[in-house]
This record gives sequence, C-alpha cells and structure tokens, in this order.
Amino acid sequence: MARAGLTVDRVVTAAAELADEAGFENVTLSALARRFGVKDASLYSHVRGLADLRTRLALHAGGELIDRIAAAVAGRAGKDALAAFAGAYRAYALEHPGRYAATQIRIDQSLIADSPALRRTAEITYGMLRAYGLQEPDLTDAVRLLRSTFHGYCALESAGGFGADRDVRASWDKAIDALHLALTHWPRETRNDD
Repeated sequence: MARAGLTVDRVVTAAAELADEAGFENVTLSALARRFGVKDASLYSHVRGLADLRTRLALHAGGELIDRIAAAVAGRAGKDALAAFAGAYRAYALEHPGRYAATQIRIDQSLIADSPALRRTAEITYGMLRAYGLQEPDLTDAVRLLRSTFHGYCALESAGGFGADRDVRASWDKAIDALHLALTHWPRETRNDD
C-alpha cells in the first residue's frame, strides 16, 4: 500500500529539489526516503528503482527546460531566436545544476517517443534551426554543435572554469554571434542521388 501523501509527482519533485541541493549523483532512494521520513521500500510503490527515478527526473527537468526555451523563443527567428534559446538554456543550467545534470543522461529510445517534453524539445530546436535553411542531415549536425557548445560553456562556467578577466557574459554573447555565423554559412551536405 502506498504511504499516505506520497505520489509519483511528489517523489520526482523532491528528487529535483535534492538534485539541485546535493547534486544529481547524490539523488538516491535512501536520500529521498529520509527526506519524506519513510523507509526506502515505501518509495517502490511510486518508482521501480533508482534508474526509473532518475529517468523520471530527467524527463521532468527536460520539460521544465523546454518550457523556458519555448517561452523565450516565441515569436522570434534567426539570431534573435538563437540568442533567446541559448539564454534560456544557460539560465536553467546555472539556476538548477542538479536538474540540468539529469537532462544529460541517456534515456531509453522507447521512452523518448512517449515523452511529450522530448518531442517538444525536438520540434522547437529543429524549428529554430530551419530558419537557417537547414535540412537533414545538417539539422542533426547543427543540433549537436549547439548542444555541445551550450553544455560545455555551462559546465565550465558552473565549475568556475573561466579564470580570465573577460566578462563571462560578454564571451557568451560572442559565442552566440559565432554560432549564428556558423549556422548562416553552414557547410551544406551535398546529396549524390546517382
């Protein structure tokens, strides 16, 4: 029987809070059970185990992140959309480091098709990039470039990895300018239909 007051949503929300406070790697069933004042076994009525909890947390955080990005890019195109997308991404990563770390885990491909948040992420990201005239396979390559740049920058910034006197925000803005130029002048893959 499920413990009164515990729900999957409450467990995942508590896991998200714990991730931001203690780090994603410290989100365990034992830590959550202590938070709720219950035994570990009580949580198994709501999640199948640690992997299930972390996947649910990743989907939850991914939904939060794409909601922010969607609000930021609404009504924008080109460089304005790119800057808004990047800014929302960076703000979320810095404000919610544990949740953000959860968004970086590999999720089973069968779950991706069933996740409205992950489908929405693809739609918004690809929609923004189509304004640059990109089509597959260039779209996938561009997504990988953006994700790598945004993630690398945020990881270094949150770890205090930028030691030069240059303002971190000014460098971020230059990175967005450079990405815009790269997307505008993308080396299109030529198709050989012969």
